[in-house]
Amino acid sequence: MKVLERYDTNAICHLHMNAPDRLNALSEEMLAALQDQIDALQNDATTRVVVISGAGKAFCAGHDLKQMTAGRQAEDGGQAYFKGLFARCARVMTGVQKLPQPVIAQVHGLATAAGCQLVASCDMAVAAEGTRFGVNGVNIGLFCSTPMVALSRNIPRKQAFEMLVTGEFIDAAKAQDLGLINKVVPANQLAEETQALAQRVADKLGVAVKIGKQAFYEQAQMPLEDAYAYTGAVMVENMLHRDTEEGIAAFLEKRPPDWTQ
Repeated sequence: MKVLERYDTNAICHLHMNAPDRLNALSEEMLAALQDQIDALQNDATTRVVVISGAGKAFCAGHDLKQMTAGRQAEDGGQAYFKGLFARCARVMTGVQKLPQPVIAQVHGLATAAGCQLVASCDMAVAAEGTRFGVNGVNIGLFCSTPMVALSRNIPRKQAFEMLVTGEFIDAAKAQDLGLINKVVPANQLAEETQALAQRVADKLGVAVKIGKQAFYEQAQMPLEDAYAYTGAVMVENMLHRDTEEGIAAFLEKRPPDWTQ
């Protein structure tokens, strides 16, 4: 059985974490499988949107604690193992944002520690009612420092810090209020609602979305004037694209666009 399954529908790639007995923990195997798909999607011109979901009772319960415990048995106490583990995890998380395609987390049950980090690293997220989110490592003596990076870039600092130092969960409604997720839906509508959102994005001009996603994250790190200069150049690049010209013409002529991409 594969720990990560992939299937594609209507230019949407679904990555389904399939280790329900381990609550889809980000084990060595899961991280490797996710990285393989991220690498493959970088140059996949047919895929316009990516959806990440999980099998069983939970979306993702974070790192595999049994593997981490075994890693401590090395002669150096696990220093090299842990350094490699967190580097591989960071590569997956940053890889999600570097993909040209928007990535949507389809979340249910539980998203904790690095699982919450994965939700925060995705461009959008849809959650089922009853889903709980947490960065709970502090409860076992391990502060969620790497999940903190993505979380603190999604929600207000004081709210993020409270989650990190108390180890308490927030529910889906609170997660939406804070901006961690986009919407909350009934559990029996989760797949349908996520697919509908993905399809709305997939129907847009792919090159425009690709350009826009990269610019979104780049400009967010810049001072205001630099951000305007950078995005102005991006707009020029976008405007000069043949399909953008066609999209504007189609709008003015009140007809569907004839896009090539």
